[in-house]
Amino acid sequence: MAVKKKILQPTHDAACLKTTFGDIPAYTFAMKAEDLLQLHYVAVRGKDQEEGAVQRPLSTRRITGIKSYILDGNTFFNSFIINWTDENFAPSYSKGMIKVPLIPHAAQVIDGQHRLAGLEQAILTNPKVGESELLVTMCVGLSTSDAAKIFLNINTEQRPVPKSLVFDLFGAVVNDEEHAINRATDLARELNDDPTSPLYKLIKFPGAPRGQGSIELSTFVSALKDHLKPVTGTFYVYRLRDLEKQKLSISNFFQAIRDFYSEAKTWSSSSKNPFLRAAGFNGAIDFFIESLIKRCAEKGSFSITYMKDSIALDREGLITWDDLKGKDGKTARKMIRDLLESNLLNSLPSHDEYKF
Repeated sequence: MAVKKKILQPTHDAACLKTTFGDIPAYTFAMKAEDLLQLHYVAVRGKDQEEGAVQRPLSTRRITGIKSYILDGNTFFNSFIINWTDENFAPSYSKGMIKVPLIPHAAQVIDGQHRLAGLEQAILTNPKVGESELLVTMCVGLSTSDAAKIFLNINTEQRPVPKSLVFDLFGAVVNDEEHAINRATDLARELNDDPTSPLYKLIKFPGAPRGQGSIELSTFVSALKDHLKPVTGTFYVYRLRDLEKQKLSISNFFQAIRDFYSEAKTWSSSSKNPFLRAAGFNGAIDFFIESLIKRCAEKGSFSITYMKDSIALDREGLITWDDLKGKDGKTARKMIRDLLESNLLNSLPSHDEYKF
């Protein structure tokens, strides 16, 4: 009688750090991308009826962006978090080493499903990507409740670091144009996501649901990017060089405008507020960049109070979108700038007060 040979299951052996987060044991180690892709699967909440199903449906747009990021030579320094669920095989840990059976679809993805999908697409173009090392943190047999705690901790308690922050921290930037665009985008996101910002939920990002946001991201970035370049940009010249100072100066400026328009009960009206359209927003930025920043710098104050005193709009003279209808973009933009400029011009001394 023939004796069946025992088939040895291939394993991934690696040095491992064993830790406990709260009461959840976790194992962190390095693994090749192609091995992790073999191991993983995605359990979608509301669709897959199994413990640990917490993932959202995949976004094709995000996967395409991640694929391009990888093929450009980038990698990931944050770990991929997985939950081992296979009941026939199990990882083993001893004396700082872990053995992980290389079983197809043996572990749910808790965090990193889009990155893994991007890696999978990148490997089709460049198979060498599969040899790249990834950092993996693995839990074993998590309940849906515990998996959800980890998922929520990552996706609600943490925020991605702004791309342009590397310049503030290290003074290093790939090139002025890329930095300026990244910084403008970071500012848009900061102002859009901050509940205390006058532009909260008013900037429309690509892929946002219909009706969400009024000021196009492209409008925001185009209006500010040239002024955010290191050395030559207006913000740099007037020593508003880090993300927080730039954000506060823009936020305080629009808060000052918002206060005048709120008193007239027109700020919250999308049909009347001219600053929620490209012409109005651009006109406001023209005034801010070309006139108000210099005035605030000379005074040493970018406070809301000083900006309101400088602008001092007359409630009866406020321009609404109705006043701009039928005007071409250039004319409408100039009307908004002239409105905001009017009090600064009125505050100048008369010609016979000048000293020569």
